[in-house]
Amino acid sequence: MKLFLEPIDVWLFRDGRPFDALSDHRAQSLFPPYPTAMQGIIRSHHLVVKKVDLRNQEAIEHAVGTATTYPPGFQMRGPFLARRTSEGVQRYFPLPADAVAQGDVIRALVPSELPAGVWSSVPMPRLLWHDGEPTKREERWWLREDALMAYLEQGVVQIDEETGRESRICKQDALFQRENRLGIGLDDTTRTSQEGALYEVEFVRVVPGVGLEVEVEGLDGWPEKGILRAGGEGRGAYFEASDAPTWPEAPNPLPQRFKVYLATPAYFEEGWKPKDWQRFFDGKVELMAAALGRYESLGGFDLATNTHKPARRYVPAGSVYFFQSDGQASLKASLVNQAITDDGAKIGFGQILIGRW
Repeated sequence: MKLFLEPIDVWLFRDGRPFDALSDHRAQSLFPPYPTAMQGIIRSHHLVVKKVDLRNQEAIEHAVGTATTYPPGFQMRGPFLARRTSEGVQRYFPLPADAVAQGDVIRALVPSELPAGVWSSVPMPRLLWHDGEPTKREERWWLREDALMAYLEQGVVQIDEETGRESRICKQDALFQRENRLGIGLDDTTRTSQEGALYEVEFVRVVPGVGLEVEVEGLDGWPEKGILRAGGEGRGAYFEASDAPTWPEAPNPLPQRFKVYLATPAYFEEGWKPKDWQRFFDGKVELMAAALGRYESLGGFDLATNTHKPARRYVPAGSVYFFQSDGQASLKASLVNQAITDDGAKIGFGQILIGRW
């Protein structure tokens, strides 16, 4: 089943840092939320759908598995930022890390040999060299799925003049804004405020018609629409069946020079890369270059053991890896969800889209 979720008010999906009212930092939201958060939302609501007695541990495990195992057949893809348009629900993705805005177009950098006189310690044959002045992106851009696929195939996409719900390329504020709120810790014994316990929390407020799209397998019996709890503070969300396009399949064989765009974050044993890329491919491939976003840390709190989970670093969505092959390579058929990640493929990490360079 495919679901489209819209918030009733604001949403809170915290990053991996520990947080309480006496902490000296603010609680920041990751948005779209990580698959770990979404699988918890979906599996928790499945207990409601199935009317499972929450005092019956055996019934809970039969319905949704445990904290470390999933029920048979359970798989998830997403969550993705999405918007309801006249063409149905459309997914949006972060601007690829290899993209450069030039006037009214967004153009992809192409891996190239190092210019004469330039030395680099980067352990790859080529670099994404740009002759222009280095600049910092002022705002985060998002591409609708059809615009992203055109970019990945052709290396360039036009920034159109459309506005509102039909925009193929838009800035973040057109989809959601971040909203800071102050709070103060309370002393439960005196029912008064605690001195020095001010804290700040960052919520996410999406514009009307924007929400999250997720594809789930292995859980049945859900109604066409309803309300569920989603994210921190038990905030709510409306859900309904999604008519978003079918997820694009990777070409087989892969192009001789292809790039892998991460549509969701990925975890790799060696930080920004796996120990061996060949575990994801049939046929010989060679990594030629990469464009990576800043790592994101994910942790959380384990209610079962009443402890914080260890924080792990993930390669963010939008990162791009450039490969070269003999033209006969393909993704391994055994990959879950066709995902490229060392962990979490079953719940939506490492979702990819393929392009050319």
